[in-house]
Amino acid sequence: MARLELNGLCKQYGAVTTVRDVTLDVPDGEFLVLLGPSGCGKTTTLRMVAGFIEPSAGSIRLGEADITRSPPWRRSTGMVFQNYALFPHMTVAENVAFGLEMRKVPKAEREARALEALGMVRLAPYAARYPRQLSGGQQQRVALARALAIRPDVLLLDEPLSNLDAKLREEVRVEIRQLQQQLGLTAIMVTHDQEEALTMADRLVVMAEGRIRQVGSQRDLYERPADRFVAGFVGRSTMLGGRVTAPGEFESAGGLRLLCDPAIPPGPAVLAVRPEAISLSANVSAAGATTGATTGAEENLLPGTVEFTSYLGPVLEVHVRLSAAERVVLHLPNRAGRPAAAPGERVTIGWPREAGMVFPEAA
Repeated sequence: MARLELNGLCKQYGAVTTVRDVTLDVPDGEFLVLLGPSGCGKTTTLRMVAGFIEPSAGSIRLGEADITRSPPWRRSTGMVFQNYALFPHMTVAENVAFGLEMRKVPKAEREARALEALGMVRLAPYAARYPRQLSGGQQQRVALARALAIRPDVLLLDEPLSNLDAKLREEVRVEIRQLQQQLGLTAIMVTHDQEEALTMADRLVVMAEGRIRQVGSQRDLYERPADRFVAGFVGRSTMLGGRVTAPGEFESAGGLRLLCDPAIPPGPAVLAVRPEAISLSANVSAAGATTGATTGAEENLLPGTVEFTSYLGPVLEVHVRLSAAERVVLHLPNRAGRPAAAPGERVTIGWPREAGMVFPEAA
């Protein structure tokens, strides 16, 4: 196993730059996830590490070796592709052994190592079958076994679960994570799926427009996002546009006056609040007095009207209209006996000052 270092990695296609100055240090044994929307440069970055795309600038080091210009078969990296990339005319065992054959491993050894890798993914009994005889989940395990058979220093995964149904996706991601930990592999995975990223990663890298926006743990990115983009992409937030009018005071575009972090300087800004941070109490009178109970911790209390409620199993998602142009989304734990907020019901919502994350408009 080895440490992977990316230094100032860039990729240009003519006048278009798809990856801009990506610098990362991936320690031995870490599971790093590149997360971002389509076109953000995450897959291009992964393919540069794999050797399928040549960087326009920057360097890639694996251990003590500079592999920036090395061909894929001379890098100790194993790749798992989004579409599995299995050869339909080869058996499962032949597919798994293919990388070893390209590396001129003797036949007896590559057959033994192929069976060993299939054993890791619990598919040894399927060695003589063809890909068409397997389910999608089994084909993905074959692709994983092929990557593991070469005993790579770095495992690369390009949207490996996107073609699987929700239940199977959950099972396979657990298996991949467990194997990576058992083998002590350094791994980099690309995904646009937040749940995959949050459940599998040791560390997350959020990318947008070819650049790294933030690197950190799941808690760092969710609770302390660096900017408005990260706050909106990792998890869910209600975003209220407006401005900081004075230290600790925010006024939304719709005229809502809210308390916020006093460290944010005055000027145009966006206030973001997570759905689980917002509380709800029912029955606001015509005069605006709240007759329902609140937790007492909320500093921002606002009257509103329930638009609709969605049942999401563990939580109830409630959409509350605050003004003609503004609404919030909040999550309530789905406890036994909790009544669903009915459309048209008048309510009061609230959150503590520190739950509101404020970003200057340029962020």
